[in-house]
Amino acid sequence: MDLRERRQRANRSLILSLLVMTAGSFAFGWALVPLYDVFCRVAGVGNAEAKSGPWSGTEAVDPNREITVEFVADPASVGSYEFRPKVASMRVHPGKLYDTQFFAKNLTQQPSVAQAVPSISPSVAAKYFHKTQCFCFSPQRFGAGEGRDMPVRFIVDPGLPANVDKLTLAYTFFDTTQSAAR
Repeated sequence: MDLRERRQRANRSLILSLLVMTAGSFAFGWALVPLYDVFCRVAGVGNAEAKSGPWSGTEAVDPNREITVEFVADPASVGSYEFRPKVASMRVHPGKLYDTQFFAKNLTQQPSVAQAVPSISPSVAAKYFHKTQCFCFSPQRFGAGEGRDMPVRFIVDPGLPANVDKLTLAYTFFDTTQSAAR
């Protein structure tokens, strides 16, 4: 086999390897979307919370147990919003439906769009905290200087481990005006 044949064989091998890597990368990228959704549901992050659930608000209420739910709001460093919970914390009974509100205000003189990303801690509690209504489910549009209360309706599952007596619902509020314009 001469040098030219070896080079052609090496080139074919390289092209085949690159095609396999490209196909593998595409397949991996395609599989990331459902994997990310599963991760978000398990970890209780992102917007993977169900918009409705099997809870009516009166099923399996545990009147003998109280959990403290703290509310934390963090406006991201990009964008100009005032963002805060209306109450810092609540004492709740697992299995009972509760309502709270957050306040957000566009501090600019331009219309804007924002998205809240929730997280629950401790992470073990995430699968026991169910939001049935939340402003985090969709982007929020604000007029110039507009402020408003935004509701959250939630239930703490009675199956929450007994050693968890406090959990935190935290939101980071991102200005998504640029991406919403696309």
